[in-house]
Amino acid sequence: MTGPTRRQILLIIAAVLTAALVIYSFLPAPVPVRTARAEYAPLRETVEEEGETRVDQQYVISSPVAAFIRRIELDAGDPVRRGQPLVQLEAPRASILDVRARDEASARVAAAEASLEQAREQARSAQASAELADADLKRIQALFESGAVARRDLDQARSDASQADANLEAARARVETARAELAATRATLKSAAKGDAGQPVQQVLLSPVTGWVLAVHRRSEGLVNPGEPILEVGDIRRLQVWTDVLSQDAVRIRPGTRVLIDGWGGDVPLEAVVSRVEPLGVTEVSALGVEEQRVQIVADFVSPHDMWSGLGSGYRVLSRFVIWEAERVLQISTGALFRTQDGWSVFTVEQGRAHRKPVAVGRRAGLAAQVLSGLSEGEAVIVHPDAAVEEGVRVEARPE
Repeated sequence: MTGPTRRQILLIIAAVLTAALVIYSFLPAPVPVRTARAEYAPLRETVEEEGETRVDQQYVISSPVAAFIRRIELDAGDPVRRGQPLVQLEAPRASILDVRARDEASARVAAAEASLEQAREQARSAQASAELADADLKRIQALFESGAVARRDLDQARSDASQADANLEAARARVETARAELAATRATLKSAAKGDAGQPVQQVLLSPVTGWVLAVHRRSEGLVNPGEPILEVGDIRRLQVWTDVLSQDAVRIRPGTRVLIDGWGGDVPLEAVVSRVEPLGVTEVSALGVEEQRVQIVADFVSPHDMWSGLGSGYRVLSRFVIWEAERVLQISTGALFRTQDGWSVFTVEQGRAHRKPVAVGRRAGLAAQVLSGLSEGEAVIVHPDAAVEEGVRVEARPE
């Protein structure tokens, strides 16, 4: 019996190829997908909110008594020095028969004396805090140079020392202000006791701090009431950033937390460090009408003043609180993740087909997620898989 001829073999091959083509034509087309690779890169988890710059220790200059003020010649932005005369007052003398005026003057003297004593006590406390903060800074500086502590600890110590110095200067300024107010109220009481209704009492309000005029509330001469704002002064070089954050984010932020200040108008973000987390939350209504619990976070600049000298008080910025960061983290796009009964999973692409893999996910930052296990560097994952992507389905990968 003879074997198949050459012609028969060719016919068999042609039939097999035809059958294969027919079967292939009925197979579903590959699903087009976008892919990205798992890779090592820096990762930073942040809380972002809009903040506002404010001058630390801003002083409102007001008259301690009802008086006539002379025209204010200062403008916002004018420099002032500590002890410089700011406002000229003429307090009218009260009649000896005006018992009510004498009683009010006596009460103001007593209040001014109490305020002065309180200011002196605060100054003593601020002095002790400043000395302690300075000693801590020197100790941590030595530890940092020996490699025993991180730069974050050194930045926090510098911030604490700077804040303590600012508090001491502010406390001393409050002593001077309280002393001036006491002198003014004593002069008013003396006027009431003498009963000279003719000549007014000349008084001068002095600047409690070296800095700049921040606002002029009253320019024209005329009568002012006790406590009515006339000027605001402060040191614009001692700016802070105040930011409202959600209470669930505030619990993750602590004094010493690093802050990146962006959106301020400069080319690079500024460095700051959290100095205070307010203990009291407040209820605010969002733009969508939803009630939220918000907490105030105060941060001090670490970047040199030369970098942000153009900033003033009341400027809007973007505060990014660094909750966690690392330089080398295996990560993928968060768009590749989807939930299953077992937890998080991704679809990888192997030999042109999709395969589901469970993964353990760690930190998240924006569009990136940390992969703790389940993937290796360089593996391709499908980003935003739709319902057509299933286990084993053919896919046509299109890298992002």
